[in-house]
Amino acid sequence: MSNFSNNLEVIILQDIWQKLTYFHSAETTQKFLHHCYKESLNEKADIKSYENCYPFIYYLQHGELYYDQAAKAPMAIKPVLLFYGLIHLIKACLLSVDPNYPETTSVLAHGVSSRKRKKQQYQFSNDEIKIQKLGLCTHFAKQMFHVERLDGEKIIMKDLLEQIPELDEYFLFNQQPNMFIVHKLDQTFTIPITILDKYHLTLDSFIRFIKQRNCLEIQKVFTEGKNIILQTDLDSSPLLPFRFHLFKQEYCLPFKQSNYIYYPELVVHYLLLYNLSMIARYETEWWCELLKTTPTNDYSLIKGFLSITAQKVPYLVYQYLSKKR
Repeated sequence: MSNFSNNLEVIILQDIWQKLTYFHSAETTQKFLHHCYKESLNEKADIKSYENCYPFIYYLQHGELYYDQAAKAPMAIKPVLLFYGLIHLIKACLLSVDPNYPETTSVLAHGVSSRKRKKQQYQFSNDEIKIQKLGLCTHFAKQMFHVERLDGEKIIMKDLLEQIPELDEYFLFNQQPNMFIVHKLDQTFTIPITILDKYHLTLDSFIRFIKQRNCLEIQKVFTEGKNIILQTDLDSSPLLPFRFHLFKQEYCLPFKQSNYIYYPELVVHYLLLYNLSMIARYETEWWCELLKTTPTNDYSLIKGFLSITAQKVPYLVYQYLSKKR
């Protein structure tokens, strides 16, 4: 990345942590949680918001400590610090939608398993994980994003990496585009028309595809040159399958249509960091060889992802909480 991009990342991260200090006040956080609980808990909202305000604050502060240490740590242990930092931030978010978290011990497990690794010709991008029925992964996906039936899914790391918009330049370096940039100006979205070929859809079926997910209230559609123009009635942020490129400050659509384009990005980061943290802890020989000799494309992808997730996760958490506020 250019020096400008690196400076922008630092500014964005500092700004996000500063904004999250809004929730460091017990009085402010109790009012926030009361607002979150009042419809579901009614008269009990006062009690639960009081009980949960300090755990909420501590989760955020502890998460920030992990991210702060990860910024100073060598790459060898970054995945572990970032993963546990993410877990604490997720727990804070969960308290905004699940007043009784953790109601059972089953939601304390990670909820993901990794396969036994082959010692020869192993590549992280081809590695596979499996989402378990019980655990934090399925719990926060359901509670925070209303995503059901993740358990049993076997997922290849490359498919997850392709869902990270900021990794687009790493894929482009290998002549494998990662994202279509979607330009948004007020109530108008401009999408490259080549997306129809990649998704194997007609214009009408593409619009139905977008509308089915209720991510945009489309008022008018037309083509103009090499672009599809969508006009909406509100200047709103689109939902999945659109993703937001933090550094370019643009919306994107994944280059490939797959089941993973509907995975909330916090779930994507959780799964990738889980696997990388397991490798850093238990596959020391392979991990150290990767860091010392950089034999494959895995190194650039992993290093790029670790830099990006350190910036993106706090942003996603802030966006999630601010919308509820």
